[in-house]
Amino acid sequence: MRLGLALGYWGRGPAADHVPLAQEAERLGYDSVWTAESWGSDAFTPLAWIAAHTSRIKLGTAVAQMAARSPTTTAMHALTLDHLSGGRMLLGLGLSGPQVVEGWYGRPFPTSPLTATREYVDVVRQVLRREAPVRLDGRFHAHPYRGPDATGLGRPLKAITHPLRRDLPVLLGAEGPKNVAQTTRIADGWLPLYWSPSRPEVYGPALASLSADFLVAPMAQARVCDDVSEGLLPVKAMLGFYIGGMGHAARNFHADLMTRMGYEEQARRIQQLFLSGRREEAVRAVPDAFADEISLVGPRERIAERLESWRTGPVTDLLVLAPDPHTLRVLSDLN
Repeated sequence: MRLGLALGYWGRGPAADHVPLAQEAERLGYDSVWTAESWGSDAFTPLAWIAAHTSRIKLGTAVAQMAARSPTTTAMHALTLDHLSGGRMLLGLGLSGPQVVEGWYGRPFPTSPLTATREYVDVVRQVLRREAPVRLDGRFHAHPYRGPDATGLGRPLKAITHPLRRDLPVLLGAEGPKNVAQTTRIADGWLPLYWSPSRPEVYGPALASLSADFLVAPMAQARVCDDVSEGLLPVKAMLGFYIGGMGHAARNFHADLMTRMGYEEQARRIQQLFLSGRREEAVRAVPDAFADEISLVGPRERIAERLESWRTGPVTDLLVLAPDPHTLRVLSDLN
């Protein structure tokens, strides 16, 4: 099981420790470093900055939001950064949810998310293979565009720049069983947001027959500390925000996943509290047991024991959200 460093996205401003953490992870032998985006900092620019300050570590987006860019634009970002970094790019993509897609990007959330994702990946693959001009008679991502307001002048184009790698890995963030199953068919890897080593059945039967080179790269908050309850507070804060606020009360993919993991009553309670403005109560309502099973928190000996369960399943890459170099070093030693 390889280790990766997940940095997430910026908060109020640039995170001063991201480059030093990436450099320390590279020094320790971590395989990859990952950035993200929501509705603030983008995923690619910080990754390019990190690429300029490192030399070996792979560079991934976990995730770049599909609604933020057309698939050809995303492919341009990926092939450009792959060239500049000497072939270190890993392209992680995610669809996000209706609140973000329609509220931030000003686009309709696709009526068929599976089809929209499949078409998006198809176009990205065509750009990266560069075998012919991009063509897709798609429902959501038609190339050339032939909608009712089209000029009719569009023509299929092939990337001017030759991609460094035609097989640049494409990974998908997916939560529902059908989405996970499609991911195993059309992508090179899967980026689970919440992974519980004791509940692989939650994600459906698709994980039972993965190819040997398919990447399973979940993110997990990690912190070496003496007090487990205190160490879980950042995990609970993240869960309270995602389950309570990253989606509508009637359509929240994160809350749905928590429900499938056996915490339906708690998920709905978190949503009710968060959406009514009682955010601190929402965080406290996150069960310690749930936060604990998807993270690696506690003394060194406890983390060492729990790492074994992560190794026994399909996980190929553990992407750790670690707040300090000490935790990075401990995980490197234990792995």
